[in-house]
Amino acid sequence: MRDPKDDGTISRKRAEVLATARRTVADGLVVGTSGNVSARVGDVVLVTPSGVPYDRLRPEDVVAVGLDGRLLAPGGLTPTSELPLHLAVYRSTDATAIVHTHAVHATAVSTLVTELPPVHYMTAALGGPVRVAPYALYGSDELARHTLTALNGRTGCLLRNHGTLTYGTTLEQAYDRTAQLEWMCRVWLAASGVPGRTPTLLDAGQLAEAGEKLRGYGQGRSD
Repeated sequence: MRDPKDDGTISRKRAEVLATARRTVADGLVVGTSGNVSARVGDVVLVTPSGVPYDRLRPEDVVAVGLDGRLLAPGGLTPTSELPLHLAVYRSTDATAIVHTHAVHATAVSTLVTELPPVHYMTAALGGPVRVAPYALYGSDELARHTLTALNGRTGCLLRNHGTLTYGTTLEQAYDRTAQLEWMCRVWLAASGVPGRTPTLLDAGQLAEAGEKLRGYGQGRSD
C-alpha cells in the first residue's frame, strides 16, 4: 500500500532497507529470517517484516510504523518482533538507520565478555569499547532498556547470547559499523585463542587519538 503524502522518499527508503537486509544475508551476518533492518524518515519508521526471507520480499513489503509503533498501512505484513528495540533507539538517539544481526563472531564474543576488548583502533569509530547488553528475551522491552544502556555514548553494542545492533545517519553507515564490529570480534577471538599469548589492547589515550583522526578520514573537499 502506498503511504499517504509519499513524495517518493519513503518508497526509495523502503528499497534501501530491503537492499541492506539482503546484504546482511549475502555477507553471512544473518541466517534465514534472523536479524532486521530499519530506517527513519521523519516520524515514520520503515522496518523489515517478521518471519519472511528477504529474497521473497518486495520493497512495498517493508512495514511503515509510527514512532509509537502504530501501523501506518494496515493490512500488510507484521513488523519484526524486534520493533520495540528499533523504536527505543530512534526515540533516544539521533539514529536514522539501524542494523541488527546475529553475526557469528560477535554473538560468540557476547557470551564471553561484558565489553569487547579494544584490539583495534576502529573501536573509536563506534564511540569507544563496545559494551555487551545483558541478556533479555528477544522483542522485549527489557532488551530495549538494556540495549539503550549499552549504547550510551556508542553507536553499536553486542547483545548477550543474541547478536549485534549498530546505528547511523544512513543505512550504509549503520551497515558498515555492523561489519566492522563483526570483524573486530573475529580479530579478538583469533588473537585471544592463541595458547600462552595475551592480545595487546589500546588504551583510552590511543583510542581518543584514533577517534580524532578518524573524524577527518575519507575524501575531503578539494576547493
